[in-house]
Amino acid sequence: MTSTRDIVTAYYAAFNAGDTDAMLAFVADDMRHDVNQGEPRQGKALFAEFNAHMTRCYREQLTDMVIFAEGDRAAAEFIVSGTYLATDDGLPEANGQTYRLPGGAFLSVNADGLIDRVTTYYNLQDWLKQVGA
Repeated sequence: MTSTRDIVTAYYAAFNAGDTDAMLAFVADDMRHDVNQGEPRQGKALFAEFNAHMTRCYREQLTDMVIFAEGDRAAAEFIVSGTYLATDDGLPEANGQTYRLPGGAFLSVNADGLIDRVTTYYNLQDWLKQVGA
């Protein structure tokens, strides 16, 4: 049986590889995605739409990652290094600005070994300052 830590580590490796299909393979059909800005998304289809949008607007890598896991729960702390590629609705105009900010996430894994919750946090005000808002 694969551990929660291994599943979360592989999920974030897929993120860093830019492989959203591999990311989606790690999540449950009924997964819940919570972000600190915006409404929760319920279901793999909405998570896939979110990932497609993010891929269009941002190129990001997560570094300095630390993953804590206990049972079916995990927490990850990381640094997000990115480039703002295309203007996102309601945000400043994109012109290739780069940014670097701390972030974190809480995740849970179901009995089938699939991630059924991803809750992410970052400082939006810090990001806005970095992209020149």
